Parts: sequence; structure tokens; C-alpha cells
Amino acid sequence: MDNFLFQDGQKVVFIGDSITDCGRRGNFAPFGNGYVKFAIDLITARYPERHITYFNEGIGGNTVLDLHNRWNSDVLAHKPDWLTVKIGINDLHRTLGQTQALPSEKYEQLYREILQLAREQTQARLVLIDPFYVSAETDTNTQQGLVLSMLTGYLDVVEKLAKEFDALHVYTHEKFQGQLRHRPAGHFCPEPVHPYLSGHIIIALALLEALGW
Repeated sequence: MDNFLFQDGQKVVFIGDSITDCGRRGNFAPFGNGYVKFAIDLITARYPERHITYFNEGIGGNTVLDLHNRWNSDVLAHKPDWLTVKIGINDLHRTLGQTQALPSEKYEQLYREILQLAREQTQARLVLIDPFYVSAETDTNTQQGLVLSMLTGYLDVVEKLAKEFDALHVYTHEKFQGQLRHRPAGHFCPEPVHPYLSGHIIIALALLEALGW
């Protein structure tokens, strides 16, 4: 029995930060060259009979506040059947740097507001993708260790909202931490935020797994 959830004729919006964007507004238009493109290509290869319309609305550097500001034009206007959201690591870094801080409490408030708008104004099923940080550092006196300790609060918000909105939840941070038990972080990314292609494949496969691919 085929359990894959995206169906023929549906519209799918991907929205997020640079990891979703991945050049989709430049040389790699319209889908970028990251996990969004990998997921679309794998879906098309396995289900060529399903004609699905995709929109990549990722923008590098975005926070949940930025998504909030462009939600009408970049999400609701498409009237999607499916909406995937991956946001949070820039919120954390701005909070850490105390510049336009978006602590987990504010992140939760704004994230809930945009999901509520999607629920009220579209029929979209929701897919929430965890922010991640590809590091195994445990010393919170280091930058990477501090980020990892702070990330827990943001991950808890995504978990909470996924349950609240009956969304599919893609545990990308958990997936990367599992990989780090076998390979060093440098195999997947040049630094903990922006993956190599191998890291994008991990995200794409985690997303497809959640969708029953």
C-alpha cells in the first residue's frame, strides 16, 4: 500500500532560512540546490504520475519574525495543501548576540501566530522541521556548546507546536546527532549551521521519511 502523503494536483510550500533558500533566488532557481531540490527530485523519480506544484520560499538569514512579516505573500497567497517550515537557528544566534533578540518564548509566540494563520486561511497540512546544529561539543563555555544548550529550548517549542497543530515533525537535529556518533561533523558541514550536500541529503531523507516516501 502506498502511504506517501503528497498527492497528484497538490501544492507544497517550503519556507525557512538559508538552508531552505540554498540559492533558489539565483543560480539555482527556483528550488535551490539543497534539501528542497533533493526531496522534489526523489518524489518525482518515485512518483512520476503525481503532478505536484512546489514553491521554495526560503530566504537566507530569516527568523520567525521575518516569516511572520511575509506570511501573507509567501505562504497564504499560494493556498498550499502542504506547508513545511524550517526556522529557528537565526533566532537563537540573534538572541545569543543580543541583536534583535528572539528568545524561545518570543519564537514560540510568533511561530504559533503564523501556524494559526495557516490553519485559519488554508487547508494545508503542516510539517515542522527542527532547527539543528551539527556539533557534539559539550562544554558550554565554548560557543558551540552554548548554542547546543540554548537550542534545546527552541526544539521544545517545535515539539510543542507540532502536537498543538497536529503537524508532522521532522527531527533533523536528532538525525544529525545520530550521524555524529559515527562520523565527525566536518563530514556533513563546514561549520555547524550550513550543511554540505551530504547534510542536505540527511534533511531531505528525514523529511521524506516523515511523509511516508
